[in-house]
Amino acid sequence: MAKVFPLHPLHPERICWGCDHYCPAGDMRCGNGQSRTQHPAELLGDDWYEQGDWGLTVSQGDKCVTPAGLTTSNSANH
Repeated sequence: MAKVFPLHPLHPERICWGCDHYCPAGDMRCGNGQSRTQHPAELLGDDWYEQGDWGLTVSQGDKCVTPAGLTTSNSANH
């Protein structure tokens, strides 16, 4: 089951966004070891999903999205 992906997380610096584990930045399970993967909003700004082709369908008012082709049992508007 894929997790939903937040468009504007409150504290993106606290999480590694490199996989669907969303580990705390100081305790990453995947063991990439050196640094966490930043959320796109940290790199590109709050309108990050409007730039490029992320494969996301975002409607006005959405707080989270599920990437295309992935399934989840949670609503994308949590």
